[in-house]
Amino acid sequence: MRKSREEKSEILSTPKGSDHTLLRRLRNARERLDKEIGKVIVGQRGVIERIMISLLCEGHSLLIGVPGLAKTLMVNTLAQVLGLRFNRIQFTPDLMPADITGTEILEEDKRTGKRTMKFLQGPVFANIILADEINRTPPKTQAALLQAMQERQVTVGGITYTLDLPFTVLATQNPIEQEGTYPLPEAQLDRFMFSIPVDYPSSDEEEEIVKETTSAYLPELGEVVSKKEILELQMLMRRVPVSDALIKQAVGLVARTRPNKTNKLTYINQYVSWGAGPRASQYLILGAKARAVLRGELTPGEEDLRAVAHPVLRHRLVTSFAAEAEGVSADDLVDRLLTEK
Repeated sequence: MRKSREEKSEILSTPKGSDHTLLRRLRNARERLDKEIGKVIVGQRGVIERIMISLLCEGHSLLIGVPGLAKTLMVNTLAQVLGLRFNRIQFTPDLMPADITGTEILEEDKRTGKRTMKFLQGPVFANIILADEINRTPPKTQAALLQAMQERQVTVGGITYTLDLPFTVLATQNPIEQEGTYPLPEAQLDRFMFSIPVDYPSSDEEEEIVKETTSAYLPELGEVVSKKEILELQMLMRRVPVSDALIKQAVGLVARTRPNKTNKLTYINQYVSWGAGPRASQYLILGAKARAVLRGELTPGEEDLRAVAHPVLRHRLVTSFAAEAEGVSADDLVDRLLTEK
């Protein structure tokens, strides 16, 4: 494995006897996290929980929502209370790969006159990256994030630079405006653990938002956990036990999304062009583990698996023309799949 993961394993390896201590710390941190974020963000608890699950599983997430729903503020606030470095990248049609990864410049030593190449880090060198309106930029620039997302590394000028851990990308998309956009290819969509819809607040929540944002209220945020603790918790997720029966259930659910001659689900063969791949099964189990731990459980159950099914699967199902014509969405299909036995 890559060097950063080896170093992480060596430095943060935790004896199994202390796993219960870590779990207690996480439960306490969860309560304080909700309290601190609540000073700035009204509602959106489900969205915040899914982002936390993604972070604990070393995954990335797509946030789908119209402008003005405080997606940037939410991510920035989360970074502050977790003690992580945050960078926001505004994706535009003229954005270049070097604007994300960084670039090499020729630097001259004024004393000796010697010239050397120096690498200037781009905004991707942070812990939490907000890729704002990621579909506004061409595929060449979108692809600049792929190595960072998969390998936690960036290669420039033949030299590979390791990113600081933990590292997660939270990308936003506007579901309304599609003119002048470049839809993410399926291969890149598959690298996102979750697709998370961000909906409008309720009337009561919106009234509270207006009161707070039109007053002189300036919240002071406290750091809930440290970077080292987050890395320990990420490793803990790998040690959380899961039953063979739940793994079989996750694999079976994903297999049923794939249209083929052996699939007896007629509506899948009719409405799905391509189903989810093995990465979906992995994320279902990891997501179920993290959700269970966040709720104080020692091992995930069927409820946890079902709770993460929609965010894991909705962006991995390529629906057919028949589905589009009849108004059948990926979420509708996942709803039906969860009723199958």
